[in-house]
Amino acid sequence: MNSIIDFLHTYPILISLVSFTVGYLFMPVVIDIAKRYNFVVSPNKRTSHQGEIPNVGGINIFISFLLPVFLFTSSLLSDIQFILMGLFIILIVGFIDDLINIRVFWKFFGELIAGFFLVVITDIRISSLHGFLGIYELPLLSSYLLSLFVFIVVVNAMNLIDGIDGLASGLGILYSLFFGVYFYLTGNKDLALTAFAMVGSLVVFFYYNVFSNKKKIFMGDSGSLLLGYVFNVFIFSFFEMNAAKLIPETYQMVAAPAVAFTVFIVPLFDTLRVMITRMKKRHSPFTADRNHVHHLMLSLGLQHRQVTFILMGISVLFIVLAIFMRTLPNGVVATTVLIISTLLTKLLWDFVDKKKKENLHSK
Repeated sequence: MNSIIDFLHTYPILISLVSFTVGYLFMPVVIDIAKRYNFVVSPNKRTSHQGEIPNVGGINIFISFLLPVFLFTSSLLSDIQFILMGLFIILIVGFIDDLINIRVFWKFFGELIAGFFLVVITDIRISSLHGFLGIYELPLLSSYLLSLFVFIVVVNAMNLIDGIDGLASGLGILYSLFFGVYFYLTGNKDLALTAFAMVGSLVVFFYYNVFSNKKKIFMGDSGSLLLGYVFNVFIFSFFEMNAAKLIPETYQMVAAPAVAFTVFIVPLFDTLRVMITRMKKRHSPFTADRNHVHHLMLSLGLQHRQVTFILMGISVLFIVLAIFMRTLPNGVVATTVLIISTLLTKLLWDFVDKKKKENLHSK
């Protein structure tokens, strides 16, 4: 077993094949069980699918991701029981929400409990702002509060971006690849294995969700919340290894918080924009609507796959931008990215307005 672990530490991307194989074998079972016990979603005014589709893809992601991580990581094992507890809580919260659509308060409460296990019990948290606003080391209470806030934001951003086929999983593959490569280059092999394991799990789901008709499955809140939880582990670890400067200087990210923000700009900026828009209309920021970036793009006549691949392409460009700007101050990076995101959103709205006018004239 040790020889296998050593081999995977040398070539961590190969664990993607392990998680892919596990996911590919389990997915038909998960789909059959979901249909048998009616874990499905029916068409409604906010969806565009036909027929009843299983919505518990998160279960398969959980199994295919966790099994390789549990078997082939070593330094994470001392904390894995607490990480697992939080991961299991977030999975259950999402699963229950998929079944009965629980109230926002109870959903947030469950997310906070999961975040408590990660941030307070496991001590995976943000301890430094890397000089942003002149702040470096954070007091313990401030560290806990900020970490829990970021945890909730990332978890719900991934939840809200999961609105069309392949988008959350497609973005998740990109994010996992980014962190997997970075962790490998900086010598954090167990974290690299964990990130690449997520790649394999998501590739299986992406195939069934986007390209399969007879065996189609949705991620559900169980999957999107789980992704948010795991990405928080990656983000916090990314912050801390750069703050401690325990990595080779070549890979040092001076603007680590802004780099992470840039990598996740599509779900984070969309969530921020949608919530501000809702509050301006005096609606609850948690009211469901069709104002997300993917909904706007669909209104232009684009198909689900087209929107997904366009947004994945935009994310790749932002990831490249983040890498090039990694040595600049956090404020410069964040401001630049916000300006670009605002301009792109303005351009999208111009296209949407033009499309609406064309439709009116054609009637």
